[in-house]
Amino acid sequence: MKVFIQVPCLNEEETLPAVLESIPTQIDGVDEIEILVIDDGSTDRTLEVARAHGVTHFVHHTRNMGLARSFRDGVDYALSHGADVVVNTDGDNQYPQNRIGDLVQPILAGTADIVIADRQTHTIEHFSPFKKIMQRFGSYIVNRAASTELPDAASGFRAYSRASLFHLNVVTQFSYCMETIIQAGNKRLRIESVPVETNAKTRESRLFKNIFHHMAKSGSAITRSYLMFKPYVIFTTLTILFGVLAATPLVRFLFIWLTGGDTSGNVQSLIFGAIMAVAALLSLALGVLSDLQRTNRVLLEDQLERIKAIQYQR
Repeated sequence: MKVFIQVPCLNEEETLPAVLESIPTQIDGVDEIEILVIDDGSTDRTLEVARAHGVTHFVHHTRNMGLARSFRDGVDYALSHGADVVVNTDGDNQYPQNRIGDLVQPILAGTADIVIADRQTHTIEHFSPFKKIMQRFGSYIVNRAASTELPDAASGFRAYSRASLFHLNVVTQFSYCMETIIQAGNKRLRIESVPVETNAKTRESRLFKNIFHHMAKSGSAITRSYLMFKPYVIFTTLTILFGVLAATPLVRFLFIWLTGGDTSGNVQSLIFGAIMAVAALLSLALGVLSDLQRTNRVLLEDQLERIKAIQYQR
């Protein structure tokens, strides 16, 4: 049983030593533990520090590619080197690496495909009340989209089984966290949560400029991922909404016309109803097309799983 612990880094020469020194050297049920440092375009001594601490596995980006690309490239490297479990932590030392064993155990026991650390965000001192509320709200939205019950969907401290990574395809450029949960939930993978306490804050996040930037990016990723799996929900809702908006003025106009009333002052209602009816028909058509496209995506992902199984066979 081989576990790869990947550490995405962007100029982490100051905090990386603490991360590497706190990674466990032994885990019950694990034969090999390998550390993979993903250098996402660092311009400091991150690579030298990693080598000085005995790291031999590296993925190097010549420029900053973002967290999602770092995760995807790290997973590709780990699987190609025989990883049975891939653990993702962070180079800023916000996560307690000594709890990696707790993340891995449910996968080793066969009770989970993915394990996500619950940072218990309501207890984190440097999180503002607004940020805590948004974290809970974001997790609620992701859980609704994925049919899961995770307390901390945004946590990046995670463990993935080899088989689960064959099922997941990261396409976003921002963060893989929300996307992989929605994919895993809709693909009926088993996800567990393990409560942890985070370390003290070492720096500001480099993933987003501010909380509103993070909300916008996360919202876009959630919407895109949800549309991939349940487009009919969105377009059915729009069809019904536009249909009701079309029927209301049209029925009113028809009633006045049938009862012999003066319809000259209701032409605007007739025009508005016609526009809404066209919008409803377009939403219905887009819903049918998107559902057909979803079927094609399912078939393509099935082929991707088979290709990965062949590509990463040991």
